[in-house]
Amino acid sequence: MGAIVNCAAYRQGKKLGKVDFADIGPVLAEPGTFVWLGLHEPDLALLRRVQQSFGLHDLAVEDALDAHQRPKLETYGDSVFVVLNTAQLVGEEVVVGETHLFVGPNYVVSVRHGASSTYAPVRERCEQDPQGLANGPGYVLYALMDFVVDHYLPIVTRLEDAFEQLEQGIFRDEFDREAIQRLYHVKHQVLRLRNAVYPVEDMCGQLIRLHEDLVPKELRAYFRDIEDHCSRIVRSLDVVREMLTTAVQVNLALVTVGQNEVVKRLAGWGAILAIPTVVFSLYGMNFDFMPELKWHYAYPVVIGVTATACGLLWSKLRRAGWL
Repeated sequence: MGAIVNCAAYRQGKKLGKVDFADIGPVLAEPGTFVWLGLHEPDLALLRRVQQSFGLHDLAVEDALDAHQRPKLETYGDSVFVVLNTAQLVGEEVVVGETHLFVGPNYVVSVRHGASSTYAPVRERCEQDPQGLANGPGYVLYALMDFVVDHYLPIVTRLEDAFEQLEQGIFRDEFDREAIQRLYHVKHQVLRLRNAVYPVEDMCGQLIRLHEDLVPKELRAYFRDIEDHCSRIVRSLDVVREMLTTAVQVNLALVTVGQNEVVKRLAGWGAILAIPTVVFSLYGMNFDFMPELKWHYAYPVVIGVTATACGLLWSKLRRAGWL
C-alpha cells in the first residue's frame, strides 16, 4: 500500500512502535492508546478499509476522496473532520493542495492531496515532546494545523516583496499594461492564499469552544496561538490586497492627470491659433468694400494686432498653467 506513509501507535506520550494496517483494530482497543495513520492520495478501496478500521463517517470519506473541498470543520459524533488548504509557492504561482484530518478519541488519520509538504517533521516534533503528546490526538491535530499555518508565512513575505517591486514602476504617468497585469496576478495569489487561511481562524475557535473532549484545557492556548497567527496573516494579506487596489487606482489616476495636461496644452494652443484663423479668414472673403485694403499700413497693423492678441492670450494661459 504505497499510499500509507506511516502508521504508529502512541500511549502516554510515548511511541509504542509502527503498526501494520491489518493490526489497527486490536491496537485501538487498548485503553489509553491512539493510532496516527498518514496517507498520501489514497484510492477509494484503501479509504473504505480505513473507514471500516476507524469507523469513519460516509460523508467525511467521500469528501476526503474528492479532494476539492473548502476549508472546514465537521463534527460526526465524537470525532471531527477537518479540511485544510496547504499552499506552496512555485515560481510566482501559489499552488494549493488539501489535507484532510479525521480525529477521534483514539486515532488521527491525515490524508494529503496535491501540493503539500511531508508531515514527517511534524511526527518527529510530536515524538520529541512526550508531555504534549500525552494529551492525545488533540495535540497531533494542533501540530498538523500549526505546521500548515507556518508554511503560509513565507508565501505572505514573498507576495509582499513582489508587490514592493511592482510598486516602484507604478507611480508614473504612463500606462503600463504589463505592470497592471502583474499587479492583478499578485492580487489573485493574495486572494487564493487568504481563502486558505481565513477559515482556519474560525476552526480554532470552534475546537476551543465546542470540542473539550479532543482539545483539553492544556491545549487551548496552543490553538489560540494558531488562531492569532491566522489573524495576523489575514490582516497582512488584507493590507497587501488594499495596497494592490490602491496602486492600480493611483496609476490610472496619474495616467488620467497626464492626459488632462496634454488636453489643456492642446486646448491652449488651439485658442491662440483661433485668433489669426478668424482674422485671416475675414480677409479671405472677397468683399468689394474693405477700406483697410487701400490703406498703406493696413498689412503691418493687422499682423501686429494679431500677434499682440496671440501674445497676450499666450501670457495669460501660461500664468494659468495651461501652457
